[in-house]
Amino acid sequence: MTQQARAHADERFSESAGAGEAVELTILMPCLNEAETLGVCVDKAMAYLARSGISGEVLIADNGSTDGSQAIATAGGARVVPVPERGYGAALKGGIAAARGRYIIMGDADDSYDFSQLDAFVSKLREGKDIVMGNRFQGGIGPGAMPFLHRYLGNPVLSYLGRLFFKINVGDFHCGLRGFNTQAVRGLRLETSGMEFASEMVVRASIAGLDITEVPTTLKKDGRSRPPHLKTWRDGWRHLRFLLVYSPRWLFFYPGLALVLLGTVGLAALFPGPLKLFGGIRLDIHTFLVAAMTVLVGVQAMSFGVVARRYGALLGFLPASEDLERVLHSFSLEWVLRAALVLAIFGVGFQIWAFSSWAATGFGDLTFGYTMRVLILGLTALVAAIQLALTAFLASVVEMPFKR
Repeated sequence: MTQQARAHADERFSESAGAGEAVELTILMPCLNEAETLGVCVDKAMAYLARSGISGEVLIADNGSTDGSQAIATAGGARVVPVPERGYGAALKGGIAAARGRYIIMGDADDSYDFSQLDAFVSKLREGKDIVMGNRFQGGIGPGAMPFLHRYLGNPVLSYLGRLFFKINVGDFHCGLRGFNTQAVRGLRLETSGMEFASEMVVRASIAGLDITEVPTTLKKDGRSRPPHLKTWRDGWRHLRFLLVYSPRWLFFYPGLALVLLGTVGLAALFPGPLKLFGGIRLDIHTFLVAAMTVLVGVQAMSFGVVARRYGALLGFLPASEDLERVLHSFSLEWVLRAALVLAIFGVGFQIWAFSSWAATGFGDLTFGYTMRVLILGLTALVAAIQLALTAFLASVVEMPFKR
């Protein structure tokens, strides 16, 4: 976000907040039955505001607690906003919508994060950063604070995929302690209601061009006596699913390209005849058929990637790609149909050739030799041509509402 745009957003925020309500900082905590630890968290947050002299509030986004968490929060000086829709993301969205602060620092209400140590977040926000992520791997993770699978597999892998897919220089994608410019994040119109909200905020912010940075933060073992709301495999999958859905290149196009190249190499290597490898391994017509299917799956995946990327850009939840626009402008519907027609002609030609070879034998049993290879290659070309033609029409259908 540019300085001019940020100033304009802050001005609009001040106007919309109402006289006497605009504060600099909201410390936001999602809450669902956190009576054991909520009081400690609220006390630390209130003490931080008093010590730092920041005009602020502590806001509890209550997700339907039945253990008296609301009364504990109110007694500690916090403001409670009820959020009926269940889920970590839903609670945070409700809290973000109700916050009065120009900046928000959010964190879990389980006493795993230290709300008395927020200076680094506030400093970066005041410098003009739109999102300030905490990094637990840099700040320190206490004994028992993070399960083994989360610390050495889930978090590092998902954070790496986030950096790879979206070019975001963030080492801890899922840190629950983070600060952000309220208006900037409201403008993202975040949608997810579960734990994947943590990924959505970072990804959508990056796509929107917001300024993201990191500061070290600590994580200690939470103070709950009950199991956490986070479910390792379910929520890990939801994070991964979100990252893939928002990156059609890595979900469809790049895997499809790899399959096309791999299948093409297999077809080229096995078309002359069987291939003998080390250890007596012999590849023949069956592997040739697998290679053909690999090419077809790859062509379909690449087609899905192009259409999904284009549709996402038209809807606005993915950034427009100048390279993609240039390619699509060059390859019109008619151009792709002509290319598909040429490929289909080659495919039909190979099949006629195979049929002629079969007819020359008196229409006897087909041997798994040259004739079958020609037939498989012809069918592969024909099916690929049909896929391309259908994809071209699908892309045109997708674009129709946006050309009016």
